Amino acid sequence: MQSAAPDLELLESAIREAGALTRELTARPLEFFSKGDGSPVTNVDFAVDKLLSERLRNARPDYGWLSEETPDIDERAKRRRVFMLDPIDGTAAMIAKVPQYTISIGVVEDGGAWAGAIYNPMTDELFLGALGHGATLNRRAIRASAHDRLDGARMIGYKNRFADRRWPTPWPKTLVIEERQSIAYRMALVAAGLGDATILFGFKNEWDIAAGAAIVEAAGGRVTDPWGGALQLNQPDPRAPGVVAAGAAIHPLIVERTSFLPDPREQTRP
Repeated sequence: MQSAAPDLELLESAIREAGALTRELTARPLEFFSKGDGSPVTNVDFAVDKLLSERLRNARPDYGWLSEETPDIDERAKRRRVFMLDPIDGTAAMIAKVPQYTISIGVVEDGGAWAGAIYNPMTDELFLGALGHGATLNRRAIRASAHDRLDGARMIGYKNRFADRRWPTPWPKTLVIEERQSIAYRMALVAAGLGDATILFGFKNEWDIAAGAAIVEAAGGRVTDPWGGALQLNQPDPRAPGVVAAGAAIHPLIVERTSFLPDPREQTRP
């Protein structure tokens, strides 16, 4: 396996530079725009996307590119390695000045999550990892949780998702649920063992999950779709049908619960 060290060094340098820019820009009044789907976007999202595009694409011109703030092109799917990033994951949190947003950069190799960096610029937490190289938080080694029971498990997510009466079997009352707004942040906390698992329901964009999937796996955890299948990234339609990211011991217990969920890909087929 090719060493990931050069890419990890590049990701760390670029994402810290992007974090400094984020702190600088969020200290001023934000400029607001609206996407076609009505979700918010700001001048910070665009500025970070521009910085990372210049830094990463100039350094790795042979890599493909998929970013939330850049138009997708078909050529991306033909590249063996692809940068997948969300310049600001959790824009609504940034607007509300809640320090739960992150910059997320993943590297996908041959359709699988390979390396990633996730940075919370307000708490100065940098999660970094690659398959075969382990994972770190601010350069200290991290490991996913070894918790092996749903009782007392720490779930990173939204409480209403687990109170839903549609679950065939209720979740244990001892389940501890901690809410975080950024998808990438939730996955990074699982990689660091600061949560035992997170479940991402319905379609999720590949730029939101690529970095987290790589870091969780690098930290000894498991990342699959809700039915236990491997994530297939760098697809023509760059979305995954949901994600379960967890410590290796508890992962199959969670998939037992999520395997009943409807597959959103079936619902969108004619």
